[in-house]
Amino acid sequence: MAIEIKKLYHDFVGYKDKEVVLSGWIRNNRSQKEFGFIDLNDGTIFDSVQVVYEVETLQNFKEVSKFRVGSSVIIKGKVVLTPEMKQPFEIKANQISLEGDSLDDYPIQPKRHSREFLRENAHLRVRTNLFNAVFRVRSVVSYAIHKYFQEQGFIYLHAPIITGSDAEGAGQMFQVTTLGDKKPEENYANDFFGKKSSLSVSGQLQAEAYALAYKNVYTFGPTFRAENSNTPRHAAEFWMIEPEIAFADLNDDMALAEAMVKYIIKDLFETCMTELKFFDQFVEKGLIDKLRKVLESKFARVSHKEAIDILFANSKEFEVKPEQGQDLSTEHEKFLTKYFNGPVFVVDWPKEIKAFYMRLNDDGETVAAMDLLVPGAGELMGGSQREERLDYLQKRMKEMQVDDEDLWWYLDLRKYGGCKHAGFGMGLERMIMYVTGIDNIRDVLPFPRTPKKCEF
Repeated sequence: MAIEIKKLYHDFVGYKDKEVVLSGWIRNNRSQKEFGFIDLNDGTIFDSVQVVYEVETLQNFKEVSKFRVGSSVIIKGKVVLTPEMKQPFEIKANQISLEGDSLDDYPIQPKRHSREFLRENAHLRVRTNLFNAVFRVRSVVSYAIHKYFQEQGFIYLHAPIITGSDAEGAGQMFQVTTLGDKKPEENYANDFFGKKSSLSVSGQLQAEAYALAYKNVYTFGPTFRAENSNTPRHAAEFWMIEPEIAFADLNDDMALAEAMVKYIIKDLFETCMTELKFFDQFVEKGLIDKLRKVLESKFARVSHKEAIDILFANSKEFEVKPEQGQDLSTEHEKFLTKYFNGPVFVVDWPKEIKAFYMRLNDDGETVAAMDLLVPGAGELMGGSQREERLDYLQKRMKEMQVDDEDLWWYLDLRKYGGCKHAGFGMGLERMIMYVTGIDNIRDVLPFPRTPKKCEF
């Protein structure tokens, strides 16, 4: 049975002079008259291993010398330590067999490819160093998120993907129907669910229901936004992490968010330093220092009004003029992280630009909401203390023209044992972009779904 290359790297001294069997894909094959070198990668670790084959010890030398990049092979050989070389060991092959050939038109050749080209070959791009590293980090970050919440005693909730309510109230939802081209009647009586149903934009509202029984819960799953936006930061399908904590206010919410971000980065330092060094060298210079600084910093806090005042005092630096009562642009967000020399929570936002479920502050003008801004990226997540007062919630829903008929159950949560509670949402892709330095969401999604793009 083949051994993982990852195991060899972790204990190559222990395998010295032992015969092993490896299976993987050829990244490169350089052959000369009497010997050749194969760079073999099996996906278990970022690094490849060099396999040396010689005409004297390999019966099918001429055949192996013509094996093409992308082919899958099984190799038997001896582990030889090479302390003077870049790699600490190599494999001296005595048997190489072809499992699956790769044709001459294989697009992922051992040269530099543009990310745009690789997006058109999303089914193969993970075989490159860049995307091999990106999606390994995505896996590790996902696991770290689960570890963090499980260690804190949170309950993991599988929120529904199909829903009859719009959590954000923005209406940018994909409708789910079995009627095909037939136009549904106004009451949708003939449709599968008997009512208008859509793909979920958030699991937050359902998480609130479970938090009021389990106290601390989180959702982690796919969400969908029918937003016709072709920017590097938007996609139609992405993954969201949404914790919800009962008997908690906005300060508790921010403390949880800060601790989670630091936990993820610390876990990456312990698990994926090879990948981080790669990103630091080829994607974003200074990435590791940026992340280490986040670990060592205390996240600043500033009100939205104070933030706008700071931006207005420096308004000559911006293309978009900052205004009180308005949202922040990306350039505003990045400036604030430089101003505070690290991550910063912007709190107490104008109620007019925030969702209906956010708790109204005593001033009657702002809500207990927060956005976390991080250096180099801007907004990483957003959250709020939820409005637990039934009369205030009903008033806000009426003001914002949110239909309470579909949210009767959400109002029930305020009638039967409600309490103060809070939560936030973080897009997994935003976090992956931040910790890798990748600047386009299409490059951190395995098979990105964006306007006019759904090939794979």
